[in-house]
Amino acid sequence: MPELPEVEVTRRGLIAPLQGARIASVRLGKPLRWPLGIEAAALAGRTITDVQRRGKYIVLVLDQGVVLVHLGMSGSLQVSQLDAPAGPHDHFDLRTDHHLLRLHDPRRFGAVVWSPDAYSGMAAKLFANLGVEPLESGFSFEHLWAGLQKTRMPIKQVLLGGQVVVGVGNIYASEVLFLAGIAPTKPANETTRPQARRLHAAIVEVLTRSIALGGSTLRDFVQVNGYAGAFQAQASVYGRAGAPCQQCGQPVQVMKQGQRSTYYCKRCQK
Repeated sequence: MPELPEVEVTRRGLIAPLQGARIASVRLGKPLRWPLGIEAAALAGRTITDVQRRGKYIVLVLDQGVVLVHLGMSGSLQVSQLDAPAGPHDHFDLRTDHHLLRLHDPRRFGAVVWSPDAYSGMAAKLFANLGVEPLESGFSFEHLWAGLQKTRMPIKQVLLGGQVVVGVGNIYASEVLFLAGIAPTKPANETTRPQARRLHAAIVEVLTRSIALGGSTLRDFVQVNGYAGAFQAQASVYGRAGAPCQQCGQPVQVMKQGQRSTYYCKRCQK
């Protein structure tokens, strides 16, 4: 599933071809998770003034309204030539005067939704329970510490929940907990302040590094230019069950938490 780094890499790739572009037409394919919320023809003539991100949502800011794009489990956005034919898994096309933005989503868990703005309508509902952005100034150590102290849930599940900090998905939760030396099953409110400080730094470090490497490609995700991400090749524990830990040499372990695979080192993570 595309996580924050993959979505941020996609956003950055969309700025040059889309910012300031005028929408010529919109084509809808098979239904996605939610309806668009506006007649597709009504978007023609509107201008894309900015390309933003909130959590795992790409936000196309228009001169009238916003369009939210979620990549779901298998989606990717690509910018191509205007005459590129649509395939069976291409479910949303946005044509501008010079480019074609296309959502390719084999499983159709993604979504494209219009709202009057980012603070009302469907956007307000989708953003209501999102935590702070991990790469912005609001993500302070004190904010993270206060959030951890409120629950006895396993710390990995708190990270995945997204209410304390948004965007630390399954791959990156395993990675940041390894870097911080914290067991994924540890109750969040039993985290010490030194551990929480290491966790705060690890979240910023891992997400920043993944964005620089183009995100992770495990199956479907590709960048706007069609290239795969490279972070997975440098992961410390994720996907490395049975391989020696890079710090202590003991085999990396894997277990299920909330139906998701968690990778960790039993010796290095306390």
